Amino acid sequence: MRSSRLVTVLVLMTLVSGCYKATVRTGIAPGPDRVDHSMASAYINGLVPPGDVDGEEDCGERGVAAVETQLSFLNQLVGFLTLGIYTPMSITVICGEGSSDEEEADDDTQGQTITGKDG
Repeated sequence: MRSSRLVTVLVLMTLVSGCYKATVRTGIAPGPDRVDHSMASAYINGLVPPGDVDGEEDCGERGVAAVETQLSFLNQLVGFLTLGIYTPMSITVICGEGSSDEEEADDDTQGQTITGKDG
């Protein structure tokens, strides 16, 4: 009887848990380029946050239009399996539009998603 209650509680917790997503917009018009940091390392259920993401390094002169943080199902599963000690998150940096001169110079990389190094 006790184990069936535990299983029921675990199933309900799984069903009601959703993915967490937050977006911070800077006011710069977004361009097509995105830089993904898919498994940014956080610890102790996020109390120790992931390292800084350098938007200037990722986007250069175009600037950062938005930053999205997300705890996907996979991120939450890893956190659950490690008892919350390691809780990764996905961070996406959306670069700004930039000037028309830059767009002509960067035609070969326009619209690409770049996978960043995880920190």
